[in-house]
Amino acid sequence: MKTAKEKLWSKEFILMSAINFLLIVIFYLLMVTIAEFAMQDYHATVSQAGLVTGIYIIGTLLGRLFTGRIIDQVGRKKVLLFGLVFFIATTSLYFLHLGITVLLISRLVHGIGVGIASTATGTIVAQTLPAARKGEGIGYFAMSATLGTAIGPFVGILMAERTSYNVIFTMCMVIGIVALIFALIAKIPEALPTPKKVESEKRSFISQYIEPKAMPIAVVTFFMCFGYAGILSFIKFFAKERDLVTASSFFFVVYAIAILLTRPISGKMLDRFGGNAVMYPSFVLFGAGLLLISTAHSGAVLLIAGALIGMGYGNLSSAAQAIAIKMTPTHRMGLATSTYFIALDAGLGVGPYLLGYLIPSFGYGNLYIGLGCFIFLLIAVYYFLYGKNETLQKIKTSNV
Repeated sequence: MKTAKEKLWSKEFILMSAINFLLIVIFYLLMVTIAEFAMQDYHATVSQAGLVTGIYIIGTLLGRLFTGRIIDQVGRKKVLLFGLVFFIATTSLYFLHLGITVLLISRLVHGIGVGIASTATGTIVAQTLPAARKGEGIGYFAMSATLGTAIGPFVGILMAERTSYNVIFTMCMVIGIVALIFALIAKIPEALPTPKKVESEKRSFISQYIEPKAMPIAVVTFFMCFGYAGILSFIKFFAKERDLVTASSFFFVVYAIAILLTRPISGKMLDRFGGNAVMYPSFVLFGAGLLLISTAHSGAVLLIAGALIGMGYGNLSSAAQAIAIKMTPTHRMGLATSTYFIALDAGLGVGPYLLGYLIPSFGYGNLYIGLGCFIFLLIAVYYFLYGKNETLQKIKTSNV
């Protein structure tokens, strides 16, 4: 029989997971609909629509970057409540029609709200989990995000076809209010004060926000996110071009199912055989999925591509995070995780804007061909930045 200290599914854990899920649902719901909104209501160019999509993630990055440094000083529940209130307030800005510049500012500040709130939920979950089950608990918590990545785009695409954008924005605000109610009823103990560590070495200003040892895998993460950014921002336009709108609404559901089925296996492989055993096949699956999208003229082919991308990108992202932590001393693991997510946010934020410049010249089909080839080339980048070092370390260990 488990003791109270071993309890995993506490009320606070469930509430924080629910809040994280709701935030991710809104995040991805807007990611797949806002570009078309910008083009229809603001007559934005494809590149401008890409920026409207991506600048939200830049806001998320900014919110995460600074929240991590102040959350324990201000208080975790206070930061969470502020982030959710700020998120709800900035959702109302979507109802203003004052030009593309105001829309871009609205997306940026809305993203900051998500960054603040999601950083708080992750910190609170890590605090409430029992030490003996922390890894298991964080894994379950991460699944709330995985489900959100499926349900958000699914709901977004369906609503965009059947309702107005004002209805979509209203629903996002209601979801935000529900998340705020969950936060209000949660009993979150504040972190105990800890003595300041005396470090012999002086750290640079940048190293207070970034973990240098996690940078190699963070660089790989930044570039691999371009492939997924191309899907998030433009899969709906591609589906309309190929008359695959109905199938595209299920694309992210298949993507999430593929992650849910393969991530437990890939996690065990990484622990037993190392990062290369997961990263190399995942690169191949991701690249193949992108190439398959370019050939899709039927719903079945598009959904198969979604499954390949789920097995590929879905496991690349989790394995890269594990590698970032593995490469870092214990007392810097928090910064390593932050460094990884900064790279992830930056790649998803910059990607749509840059890719938007290519679409008028190459079209959506050729875009996915190019992204597929780019992911295959990224295997070499991964090898030189991290892969070969892991291989050499294994050889040295086996010779000892």
